[in-house]
Amino acid sequence: MRTAVIAAQDPPRTGRSGPLPPAPEQQVEERGLAFGGFAYTCRIVRQREPRTAPLLLLGGSSQDRYSWQSHEKWLAPLCSLITVDLPGYGSSDFLPAGYDIDFLADAVQHMLTELGVPEVNLFGGCFGEVVGLRFAQRHPESVRRIIFAAAAIRLPELYEEAVPRLSRTLEEGDVERAADGLVRLFMSNPEAGKVRRHAAVARLLQRQFVNQTPDEIRKAVEHNTRLVTHGCYRPLPVPAVPSLVFTGEYDTLCTPQMGRELAATMPRALFTTVKEADHLVTVERRQESADLIARFCTDRPVDDLPYCTPVETLGAELVGVAPGR
Repeated sequence: MRTAVIAAQDPPRTGRSGPLPPAPEQQVEERGLAFGGFAYTCRIVRQREPRTAPLLLLGGSSQDRYSWQSHEKWLAPLCSLITVDLPGYGSSDFLPAGYDIDFLADAVQHMLTELGVPEVNLFGGCFGEVVGLRFAQRHPESVRRIIFAAAAIRLPELYEEAVPRLSRTLEEGDVERAADGLVRLFMSNPEAGKVRRHAAVARLLQRQFVNQTPDEIRKAVEHNTRLVTHGCYRPLPVPAVPSLVFTGEYDTLCTPQMGRELAATMPRALFTTVKEADHLVTVERRQESADLIARFCTDRPVDDLPYCTPVETLGAELVGVAPGR
């Protein structure tokens, strides 16, 4: 087990996805762990006077434990933040596709046990929802609230159609063409509707995908194989805790209707869409998505927010549908 505390005066490390310098008096800890024989690393931003339980942020397959630093100025004042490169992702060990979503969900619980964190507010975006939902289903005692974004309970047809082509292109070493395909997959057609920072985010994604290392490409191919092989959802009971599902109003990968389907399987779940955003809602509307997460985690109203469509009540417990059906 390795622990590193990054003090406020430490200079930032360099690299494509290295950490930014901590805010004054902010303590950031990075801890190396191992689960099932695979090493992985988590990052904790400590809040000494929290207003709510720690917030666990599980991001998409192309995000790592540093991807949420730009949200910290809105979220870190409220509570401690936990991000993680699970086995098979980020800088952690390669994980063969034979290891399924249950394994990753149990790795999350292993991390919380090692950190001495009994309960979290859980956020999962895109693939982070897949792991987060399974974690909540297998370890309900560890979850106080649930927030999912850009999420679904079934693999999008666009994804299933694109995976064999993109994986083959990556294995052939044609990273430029694969990057073009990934940008088209994740981002909406500009004609679908106005999306904030659409062109800038598209350039950011293109650059990120093109600059992938051989290790990252290998993990990306294995990730796609894992999802196609094991699927993304099991109809197991979900803890009856306050839950919120949101997506961009123009998300063409995990559409608003798919988000509604997810919310309908969860007790006490609400649903909304964020205006002028697509699948990359937490990047395109960073401050607004952070505000929405922060409000929900501290029991503040999420109705009538100027950047959201009207909140819908879709939770299974609230509409009379048995959880897990």
